[in-house]
Amino acid sequence: MVRQSEMFDITVIGAGPVGLYATYYAGLRECRTKLIETYPQVGGRLISMYPEKEIFDVAGHRMIVAAELVRELAGQAMQYRPTVVLNERVTGLKILGERIIELVTSAGSHYTQTAIVAAGCGAFVPRKLDIPNLIDFEGHGIFYYLSSFEPLRGKKVLVVGGGNSAVDWALSLDGIASEVTLCHRMYRWQAHEAMVHRLLSSNIRVKYPYYTLKEVLGEDRVTGAVIWNERSGLEEAIEVDAIVLSIGMLTNMEPFREWGLKIVGSGIAVAPDMSTNLPGVYAAGDIVTYPGKVLLITAGSGEAATAVNTAKEYIISGDLGR
Repeated sequence: MVRQSEMFDITVIGAGPVGLYATYYAGLRECRTKLIETYPQVGGRLISMYPEKEIFDVAGHRMIVAAELVRELAGQAMQYRPTVVLNERVTGLKILGERIIELVTSAGSHYTQTAIVAAGCGAFVPRKLDIPNLIDFEGHGIFYYLSSFEPLRGKKVLVVGGGNSAVDWALSLDGIASEVTLCHRMYRWQAHEAMVHRLLSSNIRVKYPYYTLKEVLGEDRVTGAVIWNERSGLEEAIEVDAIVLSIGMLTNMEPFREWGLKIVGSGIAVAPDMSTNLPGVYAAGDIVTYPGKVLLITAGSGEAATAVNTAKEYIISGDLGR
């Protein structure tokens, strides 16, 4: 039997921006709330991977640096005094009975009436290129994300990719690095149009379409790169001190499938009210999928509010039935 003191109304899994907003909104709805995070601090990938990244798609901000956004979201979430558990990864989810969910972590078990999965992209690793000896340069000039721009100050940098992260990093490095080159293999950009316009109007050397990284040059560390055009076959050797590979993430949704959640593609399937196929379990943010899904923090915040409202109604319906 679960003791009442151990039972929470809503437990949020993941303390990224969407999880933090869900925690805040659950407090606003006067729910007894717990937040569980794998990392030793809140903020998710924004803090662990992108703290200096400039973000342009958050409502109410013309631009905000990731670390500052996390500080504001954390301050907002903590005003209702949720229970925060850090350094614990949720490895299991079990439905024990009506409105009793057990969340299993490496440190033990947590009990809750409802759960909101806001775990970003889930378990993920950076996508890599199939280039000989690439792994030998990891940590010696090859980067998959930038937790700080300072190591690249005054350096010549090649950014590979055409999505929001690649374009944002190239723009952020312009003026910090001595020289920035970006190559993109697709004919269309995956980044926001306004950011692409800024990129093409900047001093950054842009090589696209059909350009990609073919070879990394150097011995103990990166000293150059060979980029080539897949359509024409033309190659170009350039001098660089660092290469930032920003070509996406490979996600592992199997842990969530093992919980019994319905997975479609690379996301948890949700209904319009953010409910999953499991009773009392909801999801929000980059980890969910549904027709028309948009990968934005602002969109995820709206999903978090919807998930909390649905969870609250589920809790109330149980109270009324007793």
